[in-house]
Amino acid sequence: MDLTKIKKIALVGATTNREKFGNIILRDLTKKGFEIVPVTPRYDEIEGIKTVKSVKELSKDIDLIVFVVPPSIGIEVTKEVVSEGFKNLWYQPGAYSQEIDEYLKSVGIEAVHDICIMVETNRR
Repeated sequence: MDLTKIKKIALVGATTNREKFGNIILRDLTKKGFEIVPVTPRYDEIEGIKTVKSVKELSKDIDLIVFVVPPSIGIEVTKEVVSEGFKNLWYQPGAYSQEIDEYLKSVGIEAVHDICIMVETNRR
């Protein structure tokens, strides 16, 4: 995936807890100049950024969806994002599973997984 073309990222699993990766990633990518849309049903705003409650609320100009949720949650959200037409998916280490892999293969989508988005964006 060519990260130089990515501008707007939805972060599934964003949180207000600054010790969790759902917040660390949000701050890191924001600092690197990406526009982040936090996706969480729990908060209205994170780090001064307005959230959306569901991937169904995402605008179609999202370039990439990053998952930082357990696979048990990720599989359902994956099905939602695919049904909404999104194809660029990135699963942080620990967020991917065989079930997600099998589902994505069945719909013809190849995702990035088990690679940290923060590390990879340092290389762009």
